[in-house]
Amino acid sequence: MRPLFVVVTLAAGVFAQGAPEALRGAGSIPLPRVEGRIDHLAADPAGGRVFVAALGNNTLEIVDVNGNSVTKSVPGFDEPQGIRYLPESRRIVVANGGNGAVMFLDGATFALTQTVKLSGDADNVRYDAKSRRVYVGYGTGALSILDDGGKVLGNVKLAAHPESFQLEASGPRIFVNVPSAGHIAVVDRDKQTVTATWPVTQARSNYPMALDETNRRLFIGCRSPAKLLVYDTVTGRVVTSADIVGDTDDLFYDAAKKRIYVSGGEGFITVVEQQDPDHYRTIGKVPTAAGARTALFVPELSKLFLAVPHRGSQRAEIRVFSVAN
Repeated sequence: MRPLFVVVTLAAGVFAQGAPEALRGAGSIPLPRVEGRIDHLAADPAGGRVFVAALGNNTLEIVDVNGNSVTKSVPGFDEPQGIRYLPESRRIVVANGGNGAVMFLDGATFALTQTVKLSGDADNVRYDAKSRRVYVGYGTGALSILDDGGKVLGNVKLAAHPESFQLEASGPRIFVNVPSAGHIAVVDRDKQTVTATWPVTQARSNYPMALDETNRRLFIGCRSPAKLLVYDTVTGRVVTSADIVGDTDDLFYDAAKKRIYVSGGEGFITVVEQQDPDHYRTIGKVPTAAGARTALFVPELSKLFLAVPHRGSQRAEIRVFSVAN
């Protein structure tokens, strides 16, 4: 049995006293030919697949989560960063940081169906299933708006390069982390314009983001210092903060369990419990691996997938965690 299971089991010892175990090790999936940095992940829950943007490898890795294996490694990318699966059109969208290309692939054959060339550093990708629109952050400061076939529909100018952003389901707003500008941009996606900016002053390098739309809370992960900032989406003000893992690049809100999972390159996952919209407590530090800062929480599968890069004797792999009660 690989050491993964021993490490995750021991993680229960670093949970807050009296708190439940929030994540349990459920195995690992090797990425046998992947070298270098691994960026974001996406999921096709109905098809039992996870897609991995292997940035340093310039490939898209197709992972069968039921068979615990890579079924295909697709080459031909230039520093793939953001990725999204579009279930309605059964396409995969990959944003390339190197050449700025946004590539649309057939979700079954992985054949290229469309390429949209942006100015550079195409990064995070989000999808609005209601309007079937794709949003891509890129360049020195913009969001590109595309339909699910790759046709350009519009563009929103930002103050600097966007990192993670989230779309409201019940309203027109997009919340965008703009770390170089030191703020969160609030975009009206109907008007395609920035309507407000909320300063980020309690910490810097605001990269990952998650949204609790029901309770009107926005969660921001910062690297300097390593803090979780909780914003009120009505007032745009910080409600509270919490310490988190260093070098964070992904965080997720689990609405069913009222928990926030934060992955970071420091080598663990911080688990924060939402006691109510204004109060939070850290209930876990789950050890992982150095450099493992990108992840994906899939509510439909009750699993969190963590990307671990090849470093020394540590192989490249996807570690799988089940959400515990």
